Amino acid sequence: MSPEFLITSLIVVASPGTGVLLTLAAGLSQGARASAITAFGCTLGIVPHMAAAVLGLAALLHTSAVAFQGLKILGVLYLLYMAWATLKEQGALSVQAETARLPAGRMILRAVLVNVLNPKLSIFFLAFLPQFVTDADPQPLARMLELSGVFMALTFAVFVVYGLFAAAVRDQVVSRPRVMAWMRRSFAAAFAALGAKLALAER
Repeated sequence: MSPEFLITSLIVVASPGTGVLLTLAAGLSQGARASAITAFGCTLGIVPHMAAAVLGLAALLHTSAVAFQGLKILGVLYLLYMAWATLKEQGALSVQAETARLPAGRMILRAVLVNVLNPKLSIFFLAFLPQFVTDADPQPLARMLELSGVFMALTFAVFVVYGLFAAAVRDQVVSRPRVMAWMRRSFAAAFAALGAKLALAER
């Protein structure tokens, strides 16, 4: 495993995006367990992109304007929905009683959708991973799966750290209604901004 791959992957994973934002929101609103579950869901959301890259479907997404635009529109709509739900206290930052927490399955599904509906991940797997798979590799498919697995492990580890940090300051945040209202507006604005950024993204 080359240091260049690890460093670049770490930079990509740690860069703020929809997955990081959702994990932070889960930690702030429902604590460490919810943030870890969300981190797991975000990691699972990478699997379809990895499978598409391995099977060559990402190449279609990269070359087909219709396919890219279709996935991009779905991603934008979902991010805007997340912004609206967060603002209305029904989404990522809905603070609930201990007995009324979101089911793990629902948190995972929400996190998976966030990453599945991100066409940039497919492009990332198409453009980035092949650079570390050479013609000299006796089993290029196995090599690509290995690199993808490392990327997913980094994603989960980094997101868990983000989530634990958010959970650690949760009591200081949720005990102050004005701070919580400001956080909801900030996260809603961030989801909307990411949706706008995705809407303007080119292949």
